[in-house]
Amino acid sequence: MVQRVTVAGLFPPPAYAHASVVEAGTKLAFLAGAVPLDADGKLVGEGDPVRQAEQVIANLGAQLRAVGSDLPHVVTTDVYVVSGDPADLTAVWEVVRASGLSAGPHSSTLIGVACLGYPGQLVEITATAVVPEGAHP
Repeated sequence: MVQRVTVAGLFPPPAYAHASVVEAGTKLAFLAGAVPLDADGKLVGEGDPVRQAEQVIANLGAQLRAVGSDLPHVVTTDVYVVSGDPADLTAVWEVVRASGLSAGPHSSTLIGVACLGYPGQLVEITATAVVPEGAHP
């Protein structure tokens, strides 16, 4: 059975859920890409990949809590950064490292890309997390 979750308080996503939870022995949550938009759909940190990464982590945390999980339970991420400059990717990765996501440590891929889905968007993170037994969203 798949449970798809749209998180109250985050910008409503167009045609996707913030997270999907699949029960298969251990309950896992497959999260849609967290983006640097506030609850009103406004871009946070225009031109600033570090500020955007901070907003993305905050939104990712909200997605996780909505399904009964949290940052330390993340097992894998893909981190997308609009840049070909390794310094930009490193700066975003430092935000990820400081966030608690790497407490596992989790598996991750850091990817420089040409563009992302929203105008001005520089960072996006997808994640898969364990939902601890007995947790309730």
